[in-house]
Parts: sequence; C-alpha cells; structure tokens
Amino acid sequence: MDDLYRENIIDHYKNPGYKGRLVPADLSFEDGNPLCGDELQIDLQVDENGIVTDARFEGHGCAISQASADLVIEDIIGKNVEDLKKMSKEDVLDLLGIEQLGPVRLKCALLSLKVLKGAIYGIPQKDEDL
Repeated sequence: MDDLYRENIIDHYKNPGYKGRLVPADLSFEDGNPLCGDELQIDLQVDENGIVTDARFEGHGCAISQASADLVIEDIIGKNVEDLKKMSKEDVLDLLGIEQLGPVRLKCALLSLKVLKGAIYGIPQKDEDL
C-alpha cells in the first residue's frame, strides 16, 4: 500500500469527520466483525426525495474499518438511497485507495458497506437480549 494512501487512512482514523450519532435517524443499522471485534453503527437522515442529507457512524475497531466508515459517510451524503444500493466493494476500496487486502482486512474495510446496506434495505436488528 502506497504511503499516501496509508496516510489518508490514518488521518481518517485519527480525525474522523463523521463520527457520532444522529438523533433522530431515519435509517440506522449496526453490525460487527466477529473475527476481529470491530463494531459499527451507521445513522442516516433521508429527505422525502430519498437523498441522504446527513449521516454519521459510531463504533470501534481497527484503522481500516474506522477510516472506511468515515470515507463512506463522506461519500454518500447528497446521494440518493437507490443509487447507494448499487455501491460495491470496489467503490469502498477505491475510497480507501487500496486495490488488494487479505481476507481478514477486507472484512474490516467492507464492514461499513455491510452496515450501510443493512440500513438502506431495512434489515431487522438482532435482539441480543432474546
């Protein structure tokens, strides 16, 4: 991985611009990566036209998962939810500036995409207390 991209990932990890919660959120989802313990929640505010007007993420994990979340949130604000359904792993890796990752790191990088899709598609949350 090129030094410029490493620097970008570290910067978004240490200085995230979109970390926090949105209350109220129109769409929200949380999930984790059991292999490494990364956890992530994404909150979206969406207007009547389906445009993401604001978004935030909350969670903890490695630099790649947290930088990925910050970059994804930065990218999706102002976009239509229907267009976000087409967002792919390649889109996320492009935002990170990474072409190839090992399988474990790839799961870290793509956690934000998994959580975003969960929010958009309205996947029911698992109730941990049941």
